[in-house]
Amino acid sequence: MKRFPLLAVCTANICRSPMMEVLLRDQLDPDRFEIASAGVRGWDAAPVDSMVVLELARLGHSVSEFRSRALQLHHVEEAALVLTAAREHRAEVLALSPQALRKTFTLREFAALVADSEATTLEDLVVDASRRRSTAPVDIDVQDPYRREPDVHRRVADQIAAAVDVVAAKLSILTSKPRVPRPQ
Repeated sequence: MKRFPLLAVCTANICRSPMMEVLLRDQLDPDRFEIASAGVRGWDAAPVDSMVVLELARLGHSVSEFRSRALQLHHVEEAALVLTAAREHRAEVLALSPQALRKTFTLREFAALVADSEATTLEDLVVDASRRRSTAPVDIDVQDPYRREPDVHRRVADQIAAAVDVVAAKLSILTSKPRVPRPQ
């Protein structure tokens, strides 16, 4: 079975997108999902920010041997779903690959759009979210916590964790039940 490729994107790939990657990877079946992350101004081979390591530990997760990478066109093209930390990253993804519009969302936007979706496949879920994009809430960005106070990191971690919980639950449901054939 082909794994569903999901890409998380933020600025430097050392705070928000690694957190998204770790939380998604820990909640989704590795046989069904391929989770990766990158940064629009990525620093190749940089470690995760130390505050992110602490926040992931607080949430019961660990990150080891992670190294950042810069976003490349092939990362976007290979992904079936691109989740960004903020609208500015979504815009950068789309500047790199305008065809990715229908599969690129901010994390919080996608969580809001899919929470009550009745889609029956992963592909249909992405299509449904794209169709419903105009109904997304206005506050869909996750603040950049880099070089900020610990309380900012905690708030960001909690926002990401809450959105990932919704997304991972929906994705897991769609991969755990048998596919219903579409009427022809």
